[in-house]
Amino acid sequence: MLLALYTCLLWLSTSGLWIVQAEDLDTDVNTRSHHRGLAPTNVDFAFSLYKHLVASAPNKNIFISPVSISMTLAMLSLGTCGHTQTQLLQGLGFNLTEISEAEIHQGFQHLQHLLRESDTSLEMILGNALFLDSSLELLESFSADIKHYYESEALAADFQDWARASRQINEYIKNKTQGKIEDLFSDLDSPAILILVNYIFFKGTWAQPFDPESTREKNFHVNKTTTVKVPMMFQSSTIKYLRDLLLPCQVVQLDYVGNGTVFFILPDEGKMDTVIASLSRDTIQRWSQSLTRGLVDLYLPKVSISGAYDLGGVLADMGIADLFSDRANFSGITPEAQLKVSKVVHEAVLELDEKGVKAAASTGVTLNLVSEPLTISFHQPFLVLIFDHFTWSSLFLGKVVNPA
Repeated sequence: MLLALYTCLLWLSTSGLWIVQAEDLDTDVNTRSHHRGLAPTNVDFAFSLYKHLVASAPNKNIFISPVSISMTLAMLSLGTCGHTQTQLLQGLGFNLTEISEAEIHQGFQHLQHLLRESDTSLEMILGNALFLDSSLELLESFSADIKHYYESEALAADFQDWARASRQINEYIKNKTQGKIEDLFSDLDSPAILILVNYIFFKGTWAQPFDPESTREKNFHVNKTTTVKVPMMFQSSTIKYLRDLLLPCQVVQLDYVGNGTVFFILPDEGKMDTVIASLSRDTIQRWSQSLTRGLVDLYLPKVSISGAYDLGGVLADMGIADLFSDRANFSGITPEAQLKVSKVVHEAVLELDEKGVKAAASTGVTLNLVSEPLTISFHQPFLVLIFDHFTWSSLFLGKVVNPA
């Protein structure tokens, strides 16, 4: 499974502050306590954001990287002050009477370290950079904080020559992601005076790969009146699955080599909204504890999905409204300009294919009673939830309505 995505967080104002997050989607006891303290809050925010997005576009594909959105907004909070900062951190789900601002950033610092370095079997490229116009006075405290907590570096760019600056940023991101992310900006984009870039590329390898020779074109029922042809992957193997007795759905869990875990959820026809409304930490925990292992004939669409989401309205609905108003206080970034957020855009791409590890072989003889395999076919709209199971970070959440 190849996950490639990028996210854009965008400021447009008379002062021209513009933040972009680019993505082409892992110690000691103290470190673990920091990142695990974030996990419940981040997952709750992930499902809340996901449900708001699904409600705003009920008949469309959805695919987002919640943990990277949380990380970028937390990093942004280092440049906010007063009520703007409090509202932003509370909007991310943090109870500031129980966790300090410093502990939040320490948690993200350790989480980023774990996601980047603890699992060598997943291909993970994660980093940050700050591009600023030579005319902007950047506060040293902000520069030092983003370097310390988020390993972000500050680079000069001439935003008066936007064509040249955009090429510089595109080349930087292309080099950092080994060519996985290209042409994030175009000459037609509006110039700015400060751009904060966060990039992440993730590529996972199935622990049990699909055989490309078994992929066949099949019908996918988008709704009662629309059917499309899609390449349907197939494997017959022993996997974890569940027919949920509380919710109208079937669940399949597939693992990557390493820390990646994927839940594929197939709601009964007409029951998508019921299942989405019930998504929570408790539901995921119940599924994890209730899954059984058995022989399954599994059919899964080979899909590539892309989409763009303006998160401004959604974030405002979730209580993060100051960023988009004249009340915004970004005096932690620069003393020179009155800034506010006018747009938050998230763009993502999902590619789901057969790729897995090369098989190893050994020879032996066993006799066993084999029952008929259960057939589970994802031939109608389904959900995909991707976690790093070491940190329990919600790497990606998706809803596939039409894989074509």
